[in-house]
Amino acid sequence: MAGMTLEDVNGHGDGGVAPRTIALAGATGDLGGRVLSALIRRGVDVRALVRSGTPAAAQDAVRGRGGTPVPVDFADQAALSDALAGAECVVSVLNGLEPVILGLQGRLLDAAVAAGVPRFIPSDFSLDFTKTRPGDNRNMDLRRRFMARVDAAPIRATSILNGAFADLLTGEAPIVLPRFARILYWGDADQPLDFTTKDDVADYTADVALDADAPRLLRIAGDVVSPRDLAILMTRLEGRRWKPFRAGGLGRLSMLIRVARTLSPTSDAPFPAWQGMQYVRDMSSGRGKLSPLDKDRYGKTDWTRVEAVLAPTR
Repeated sequence: MAGMTLEDVNGHGDGGVAPRTIALAGATGDLGGRVLSALIRRGVDVRALVRSGTPAAAQDAVRGRGGTPVPVDFADQAALSDALAGAECVVSVLNGLEPVILGLQGRLLDAAVAAGVPRFIPSDFSLDFTKTRPGDNRNMDLRRRFMARVDAAPIRATSILNGAFADLLTGEAPIVLPRFARILYWGDADQPLDFTTKDDVADYTADVALDADAPRLLRIAGDVVSPRDLAILMTRLEGRRWKPFRAGGLGRLSMLIRVARTLSPTSDAPFPAWQGMQYVRDMSSGRGKLSPLDKDRYGKTDWTRVEAVLAPTR
């Protein structure tokens, strides 16, 4: 594996390093489970905080990956602080809206400070919301608000920004349209877009969790491609001609977002269709573009390219 080893992070290669402890919130989720596995591969003791009452099957899945599930009442600040005691870093992979990103994650932050945990990795994992416009993207606004809170806390924090999950190109993201052999885009066909697979994000996050000198922001992209690049790639992979298809300019996309949001019923879902459209707008405008990239920081070289993600669709 190309990621940094436990000995590399500690600066010792004599095999006598005691296992280190990382606290992980969100280990029962998709990305959280991958982060758990990546930490275990590095010989780390992972304390996986789960809500009290989490089903036994979910806790067994955590154990199956090598972690130790720690049921805790996230509303009980003292119990939460006790659960974090002795960890060198808290990694949050929590997913949701304001009650989760600001509420639950905020309580996790306060408990980490109370427990004397030196470092915190918030659940950002997104395009570069530090450069986007407030009000344009609900979920990025929540991350921006939490960033202000964590920056005011007496703890060292690192946010990992990874663009869009490349895995979505073969599923939920309405970009690659096999039926029509088209690449759907808004605005400029040559706008570079950042994509990183969930496994690569998890691998990198594990290295960051063990890096006491990690900076406040780290930006990674497993691959950077434009809509035109994607059309050329799919043409080569499939042997039939693919074309970029311009659905409209960014102004039209903004109008459609307003309409979709107005017509959508109120929901606690973190990613309704209009939210995905907001994310696409931030990518297509270039405002969420990641630069500079920090993908070489830990010596990882096996980044998954977009071609490897799309190749199975042949």
